[in-house]
Amino acid sequence: MSDRPAPLADPRLHPPATTDGGPREIVILGSTGSIGTQAVDIVLRNPDRFRVTALSAAGGRVGLLAEQARQLGVGTVAVADAGKADELREALRGEYGTEPLPQVLAGPDAATELAASDCHTVLNGITGSIGLAPTLAALEAGRTLALANKESLIVGGPLVKAVAKPGQIIPVDSEHSALFQALLGGTRAEVRKLVVTASGGPFRGRTREQLESVTPEQALAHPTWSMGPVVTINSSTLVNKGLEVIEAHLLFDVPFDRIEVVVHPQSYVHSMVEFTDGSTLAQAGPPDMRLPIALGMGWPDRVPDAGPAFDWSTASTWEFFPLDEKAFPSVPLACHVGSLGGTAPAVFNAANEECVAAFLDGRLPFNGIMDTVTEVVTEHGAPATRGAGTSLTVADVLEAETWARARARELAGLQTAEARG
Repeated sequence: MSDRPAPLADPRLHPPATTDGGPREIVILGSTGSIGTQAVDIVLRNPDRFRVTALSAAGGRVGLLAEQARQLGVGTVAVADAGKADELREALRGEYGTEPLPQVLAGPDAATELAASDCHTVLNGITGSIGLAPTLAALEAGRTLALANKESLIVGGPLVKAVAKPGQIIPVDSEHSALFQALLGGTRAEVRKLVVTASGGPFRGRTREQLESVTPEQALAHPTWSMGPVVTINSSTLVNKGLEVIEAHLLFDVPFDRIEVVVHPQSYVHSMVEFTDGSTLAQAGPPDMRLPIALGMGWPDRVPDAGPAFDWSTASTWEFFPLDEKAFPSVPLACHVGSLGGTAPAVFNAANEECVAAFLDGRLPFNGIMDTVTEVVTEHGAPATRGAGTSLTVADVLEAETWARARARELAGLQTAEARG
């Protein structure tokens, strides 16, 4: 391993320091979502460390976006839905009164423009593969990227690797933040295995047959984490864990056969690194995303009291179980598409997003999510001539996603028709 290039996320390589000694300037993409709102909370409690220069959001919560802009004193606010621009300006007038309003950008490219703006760190908290263009823009502009948008790396892995400098990406997903920290315990040559933990979601221990009747309400009731609906459903199917395995492979340059998933219901140990001498280093903390978010924005420094700590005076039990790949086939399928590379991960991710939407709308049963994704991936086939390797382009990714979404909707529609008889 020591002769290979440094990984995209290398804890031994620190991002450039803030040159003027003042607060680190941050751009937050997806500021009204789960990651973004927690990042704003961290910034508001640490004004001496961070200053937010710009915010972006999809447009579903313009009132909150305007409130965040005023609280943080940002210079620019962006909304992806161009039709929400006037509503955003009106909300800003309500927040600012007679004070000058921040600049408003609107449209699907607004977040990408902000990602390349003048700042130290871009926190990409956007959900979905639409985060790919902002990820590439931030990296090409030389910004440090605090990456919570796993999909952009998964669907555009070769594109990201082509532009990212070693150590330029600081992972924000709790599992990858944990691996990032645990890897400090040894050299690259001493790493035997990455162990990615999974809560098991709300259906741990159920058989495939028992999962057939699961409802959206049940799937949205995650036992330990508070997340958005798509991520929560992905946690219930363990698709999120499959995506995280692909992300770990790309971030840390570790082969798939040396990445293992283990179920840990308490979500206290966020992931582990096993070294060649037999020792394992685990990173642990309460299940609170403010901890990895703060580390992503502040690295190489930690932010004091970013989140809660364990109460070691109280007894607790930490459990670990092997993954049931029959009930939850998403992880081995993700490893398969990750090893295929090219546009296969984009097909997997896009088909899953469509199937999750169909499940939430009552058009697809719970097991139908992965059954349909598997069928779409199978039909897509090996991507040897479909933008594989360094020849992958953004156009390849978009074309593959468009096909996968259409095919997933078609297959979900067929299942709905069959169910209605």
